[in-house]
Amino acid sequence: LPTKMGFPVGTKVTVDNALKMMLVRSANDMAVLLAEGVDGSIDDFAQDMTATAHRLGMSESNFVNPNGLPADGQITSARDLAILARAIIRDFPEYGFYFDIPAIKYGRRVVRNYNPLLGRYPDTDGMKTGFICASGFNLVATATRNGRRLIAVVLGAPSSKARGIAAAELLESGFMQNPLSWLAPSRGTVDSLAPINASPPNLHDEVCGRHRKRISVKEAEEEAAQDIAGGGDSRSPVSGVLSSLHASIPKGAALLSEPGPVVPVVVYTGPMRTPAQIARLASLRPVRPAAHHKKSAAPHAAAAKRPRHKASEVKAASKKAVDGKTRTEKKTRARAWTPTSPAALAASPPPELRTTSRAKVRKKRHSDVHSAKSQSAPVQ
Repeated sequence: LPTKMGFPVGTKVTVDNALKMMLVRSANDMAVLLAEGVDGSIDDFAQDMTATAHRLGMSESNFVNPNGLPADGQITSARDLAILARAIIRDFPEYGFYFDIPAIKYGRRVVRNYNPLLGRYPDTDGMKTGFICASGFNLVATATRNGRRLIAVVLGAPSSKARGIAAAELLESGFMQNPLSWLAPSRGTVDSLAPINASPPNLHDEVCGRHRKRISVKEAEEEAAQDIAGGGDSRSPVSGVLSSLHASIPKGAALLSEPGPVVPVVVYTGPMRTPAQIARLASLRPVRPAAHHKKSAAPHAAAAKRPRHKASEVKAASKKAVDGKTRTEKKTRARAWTPTSPAALAASPPPELRTTSRAKVRKKRHSDVHSAKSQSAPVQ
């Protein structure tokens, strides 16, 4: 299901909080909220989105809704998304912090950013993820190192982890320098990329199909590494020479560290809060998500192996329960004991340790005395 905040109709949210919820949690309802707030309707906002995209040079893009959910006519490309990311960085640098928020906190609930590079790939400073079945797992990521800021765009990845690894390898290959790199042909710029006149592929069956072939992360890493390092057909001697001119880079998950603790940014509904009120919200202890345990198949397998009883046996068991014996047996089974425990000795003592109750002892003594008296009586 599409992610959303799920607020009731009529809930007021500031633009600042709506942007944070949309960019961190990918809340689709917040995108609709902002679109309707700006242009009054989704259709009018989508038209403005498309017009602005074409003005920026995003000639392969057309938008139908503001949240990217599946719709006929909704299309974009890696080239266009790179142009959009560059325009945001260049024209709105004061809003760059929105794309670098590690997590948000609403009430006691903390939600981490879906961007798999934040906090895991060095120098990452944005941007945004996306997913639908038709296009797979997508990511636009930015990083700044030694005064250089690079943008990586990954579309159609089979998993969130795979898109993160592919984006990290793209960024690392751009940051790495080789003394012989001047001999290699220039990789060009975004502006030099010619638009492709082709229909976009539909990945629904591969990503979400019922009988799809599951692509492992290892296979995705190997394919991404081959595309980045080789730059073409690995069997071509020219591509082998060109790849040797570029710096060798680490491959796969080695580029990403384990996610560490984060400090979430507080979000809320209603009018703007004071710093003291926000600090009070930040002090609320977060609720840990409930752990989901996978049910083991062992009990079901054991139940399947149990022999089935006949109807006569079932009737006998029910009759036994009426007599009250089953209840006694159940208590005995529920009580864990060993053969040398006091309960065991009391239940079935060995012959040498058997005892007689006091009532039996008194009765026996009385009978002995009576017998003795009868023996000592005079004979007439």
